Amino acid sequence: MDRKWSEEFAAEWITAWNSHDIERILSHYADDFEMESPLIVERMGEPSGKLCGKEKIRPYWRMGLDAAPPLQFELIAAYAGVSSIVIHYRSVGRTLVCETIHFNDAGLGVRAAAHYGAAA
Repeated sequence: MDRKWSEEFAAEWITAWNSHDIERILSHYADDFEMESPLIVERMGEPSGKLCGKEKIRPYWRMGLDAAPPLQFELIAAYAGVSSIVIHYRSVGRTLVCETIHFNDAGLGVRAAAHYGAAA
């Protein structure tokens, strides 16, 4: 991952979320990707905080997209790793979030984890 690719991916990823188009969002990920988030515990009642595969993650993300107030992300920065990036953004209520996405050789997310901070 280089810095330019990470920044371009993050900008497209934020735009996809702000479009509220679930299929556009999911297009960034492999079919069997794994998502980890404290909100999975809260919203889905899954004690592990993990969901695997687009079919299980789609309804979880749909809940977020359908929530009020409407979801709107604001990109702060993107950070490049070896085979992963971190997207730092503001979410609903100006909550700060860092999301780590690990990629396969095709450039699709295979594992992601969301980390939530305080409201900015």
